[in-house]
Amino acid sequence: MQMPFEAMIGLRYLRAKRRNGFISFISLISMLGIALGVATLIIVLSVMNGFQKEIRGRILGAAAHIEVSDYQGRVAHWQTLRPFLLKQPRVMAAAPFVSAQGLLSFGGTVRGAMVRGVDPSLESHVVEIGQHMVGGSLAALKPGGFGIVLGDQLAQQLGVGLGDKATLITPEGNITPAGMMPRLKQFTVVGIFRMNMYELDSSFAMINLQDAQVLFRLGDDVTGVRLKLNDVLAAPEVKLQLQHALDQNAVVSDWTDMNSNYFRAVQIEKRMMTIILTLIVAVAAFNLVSTLVMVVTDKQADIAILRTLGVAPRSIMSIFVIQGAVAGVLGTVSGVVFGVLGAWNIDLLVGAIEHITGSKLLSPGVYMIDYLPTDVQWGDVSMITAVSLALALFATLYPSWRAARTQPAEALRYE
Repeated sequence: MQMPFEAMIGLRYLRAKRRNGFISFISLISMLGIALGVATLIIVLSVMNGFQKEIRGRILGAAAHIEVSDYQGRVAHWQTLRPFLLKQPRVMAAAPFVSAQGLLSFGGTVRGAMVRGVDPSLESHVVEIGQHMVGGSLAALKPGGFGIVLGDQLAQQLGVGLGDKATLITPEGNITPAGMMPRLKQFTVVGIFRMNMYELDSSFAMINLQDAQVLFRLGDDVTGVRLKLNDVLAAPEVKLQLQHALDQNAVVSDWTDMNSNYFRAVQIEKRMMTIILTLIVAVAAFNLVSTLVMVVTDKQADIAILRTLGVAPRSIMSIFVIQGAVAGVLGTVSGVVFGVLGAWNIDLLVGAIEHITGSKLLSPGVYMIDYLPTDVQWGDVSMITAVSLALALFATLYPSWRAARTQPAEALRYE
């Protein structure tokens, strides 16, 4: 099938002759700029999607999907509340908990910790900490045994191992003739876990629920009940249902509420990075304007001859639109290919950079994770491709319109 003459001429103009090689060089730079911008945008968004997915998975590995508590900070009669919650739609498991802050001391070293009292037999159905033990087990938290399970970073900071006895200091004090004295209790380390999330591994400790009730003087009360759902994304909907089903003193929060600042910051950052990097693609795409303007100027005589042969202005415009569109398509496709390949092999790129610089890019003491996860979402790739092609096509309109307005007599006057 014969190619339309507009496409034939437009593609011919992409091939440089010796006298207009500079123009084709500028066109090549424009295509490379589009490819680089598209590839960068795909890699950055894939890394941000990977961060969000990885952190969300790790947060939900240690945090419940929904927590039900009370405005007073303690829930009485949880034994009847838990069966009621288990009957609610989408609720798979429920476990009571006691949450408080304390200080852990061992060998003269003191570290702050978030202490959670749990029932090991129920807690394992709600969170995944029991699946990430590097020593001991969650089941070793026996009532009255005063055992404790620590994050591996916290254990390293204290210098404790399995079987060692660490002292837990609670904010609730005892009144003595000498004044208010903090309450102290020795706990035996019966387990160490690693969630590969520094914030949890360095400041989280778990003890038995009954031991926590005794230590924090709660009697039979607990801080609240934690729930696991069959669909984590349904947590906001289930939260609203529970708020209507429970009394007005109940406080219901889901995992998005408990980590709202983080997820909101990630969404804002992703949106802003998308805008900034899209502007980079736009700059590269609009380089086609200068390229096509130079081509139109260089081809004035050719355009005039075509016009005198009866070629319509619309066809002249199509020639240069096709030329610019082909450059935009080649740049976009190249950018998509290199961007997706780069996102899939980001660990190799980071490893090479760390080897060259001799330093670690992501320190686990600063960031929640110490590597770059990626999640290539084809919806993002499609959006980036569409935007890049649209910008490239838009950039061709003015030079093509200018070419279509060329007057043959004016163009051939000095030829």
